[in-house]
Amino acid sequence: MTSFWKTKTLDELTESEWESLCDHCGKCCLVKLQDEETGKVAYTSVVCKCYNLSDASCNDYRDREEIVNDCVSLNSKNIKSFDWLPSSCAYKLLANGEPLPDWHHLVSGNKNLVHELGVSIKDKAISETSVNVLDIPMTVMKWV
Repeated sequence: MTSFWKTKTLDELTESEWESLCDHCGKCCLVKLQDEETGKVAYTSVVCKCYNLSDASCNDYRDREEIVNDCVSLNSKNIKSFDWLPSSCAYKLLANGEPLPDWHHLVSGNKNLVHELGVSIKDKAISETSVNVLDIPMTVMKWV
């Protein structure tokens, strides 16, 4: 595979190239809490009900926005407006002119490295279906 992410802008990517940028870390699918006064966003260990914890993907990717009210689709036009994306997000990195990390599957050739190195939420998060909404603030944590 060519290093398309090094030679193309996000606007120039094909749908397949765009989708391949996702490393399946799952952090964008975590429930996040925003402080009303400071605007600071805190990540929890609670993940969207559609997220499949065993295979690190969305159970209904195509229809996720209809199922989950606050689910968003990233695109080259809106990517910079989502400041809550994790710092390791390939879309965010490329939008800011930064390189992909060495563990990213497009660089390393290993799709499991993101999980092996503990960068993903796989095996570390719990589904929102298992948590009382009032307990979510107690699940705030710092992710790698």
